[in-house]
Amino acid sequence: MPENMQRHVVRTTKSRTAVFKKEIVQYLDSNGYLSWSAKSKKYMILGTNSPKDGLVPCPSCKIGELMVIRSPSTRKRFMGCSNFYGGCKASSPLLQRARLRATKTPCAECGWPVVIFRYSRNQKWSRQCSNFACKSRG
Repeated sequence: MPENMQRHVVRTTKSRTAVFKKEIVQYLDSNGYLSWSAKSKKYMILGTNSPKDGLVPCPSCKIGELMVIRSPSTRKRFMGCSNFYGGCKASSPLLQRARLRATKTPCAECGWPVVIFRYSRNQKWSRQCSNFACKSRG
C-alpha cells in the first residue's frame, strides 16, 4: 500500500473515532461505564440490543417481550421475558418433547403467547396458552 494512502486511512479512522467518542458519552451510565451483558458476555450500549424474536409484550413488566428461551445448562425450553436481567420474573415452562411453534397471537385470558404443538406426525396441531397458570389452559 502506498505511504500517502496509509496516512489517509489513519486520518479517516482517527476522525471517525473522535466522532464516535463524542456520541457514545450519551449511552454511559452514571458511573461512566457501558452496560455488561451476561448473556453475550460483552459490554453493550443500553437500549440498542432489543430482542429480535420477541413474541408479545410482557404482561408483568410492560417493558420486555416474551420469547422462547433454551436454558444453557439443562437444554430445556421455557417462555421468559427479555427484561429478566432488569428484574422481571415472568417465565413459564414449555412442552419439551413436542414439536412446538410459538405464535405472536396473545391469549385472550392472560396476554401470553399461544403455542401450537404436536407430539407426532399422526397428530393434528393443538393450540394452548404458553402460561402454565392460565385459566384457558384447563
